[in-house]
Amino acid sequence: MNEKKYYAASELIINADGSVFHLHVKPKQLADKIILVGDPGRVSLVASNFEEIECKVSNREFHTVTGVYKGKRLTVLSTGIGCDNIDIVLNELDALANIDFETRTSNDRPRSLELVRIGTCGGLQRSTPVGTFIASVKSIGLDGLLNFYAGRNEVCDLKFEQAFIDYMGWKGNICQAHPYVIDANSELLTRIAQDDMVRGVTIAANGFFGPQGRELRIPLADPNQNRKIESFAYEGYRITNFEMESSALAGLSKLMGHKAMTCCMVIANRLVKEANTTYKNSIEELIGKVLDRI
Repeated sequence: MNEKKYYAASELIINADGSVFHLHVKPKQLADKIILVGDPGRVSLVASNFEEIECKVSNREFHTVTGVYKGKRLTVLSTGIGCDNIDIVLNELDALANIDFETRTSNDRPRSLELVRIGTCGGLQRSTPVGTFIASVKSIGLDGLLNFYAGRNEVCDLKFEQAFIDYMGWKGNICQAHPYVIDANSELLTRIAQDDMVRGVTIAANGFFGPQGRELRIPLADPNQNRKIESFAYEGYRITNFEMESSALAGLSKLMGHKAMTCCMVIANRLVKEANTTYKNSIEELIGKVLDRI
């Protein structure tokens, strides 16, 4: 029998109260069904639908509420912005689910979580106007995060990845993080998206401005980047939207044995130069759909 791996204090940091370092959540406070949002303020919006509140925890941008909605125990958690934050959140959620904090060894029985990200995004096609709900079938990570983890090639769509790199002209570009393409969990995608969300391909950008083709005072390295992204096609897939977290969520979850997917509401269409900053009612509709279907 193999000896269990021991997770040292420097690798898995546990606070004095028994909670995990960044999230400040304790293992017993985590539900199996988890809704992730970027904005800490959106946690309260989601949790306002709960019939019972079990706990509320806050630290930095990470706000967590666990409660009950229509008989389902749920956790809603804010991640902040970006794939780097998703790296923190997913590793700590997995630790809460699958590591015994007293012995610092893995639990005997793996626990699989269901994670649905509800976010906002920028549409990239005329078929994705402001207000569209997009479920990410595939995510293209420009952040390079998954490249630091073993097993990355086994969970990625390498042919799609190479086609995208070739089309963008990034082959051999040592200044560009190697993109990765990852699928959402198919069962969770079908259950959440149903027939009223557009199935799309999402670019998870590693920034809001330059990486998404926005130019303010610094010129872009490739002024044609967005035009190429909008026109890229591979085996019937077109890139539908920009956001900043879906690839890390899908990729890390797949490596860890969890189910994950992202659904976003378009609040700006980059192609037709439209935006809507007063989207609260529409995002509440998307929240309701996810709560009922998760």
